[in-house]
Amino acid sequence: MPGRGPTATIQAYGLKSPAHPPRTAPLEGAVRIRETGNVRAVHAFGVRSAVERLRAAGGGYEIVHESPGVELGVYVLVAPEPDRQQPHEDDEVYVVLEGSGVLEVEGETVPVAEGDAVFVEAGADHRFTAYEQLAVLVIFERARAG
Repeated sequence: MPGRGPTATIQAYGLKSPAHPPRTAPLEGAVRIRETGNVRAVHAFGVRSAVERLRAAGGGYEIVHESPGVELGVYVLVAPEPDRQQPHEDDEVYVVLEGSGVLEVEGETVPVAEGDAVFVEAGADHRFTAYEQLAVLVIFERARAG
């Protein structure tokens, strides 16, 4: 598969221009428009409220959406607590919502700040360092069964 291997483990993207205008208020709960089987066709969720809950708790991870092909979560790190995550079985993308730090992936370092996104290949050893407070949206690509 192209792009695999130690030299292609990470890709960083600057996302300084939002594609959509910001909401005036955070979404609370889920909005169900229609369902297809057990998976919602549309699912709105409050990322900002998840960040606030996790920050108040001193950090952590909260799943805000899960379906057969994707998991979205909010991960908040507050110093001096270290990032203790282990390599994952799925590819993932981190989108920095607040703060700044460094993402270390397989010996490479990527400085990250609000608006940046970084792809991390499945199985890659990685962790955030050099942060005071960091909030990221985590997008896991889940392999579909079948």
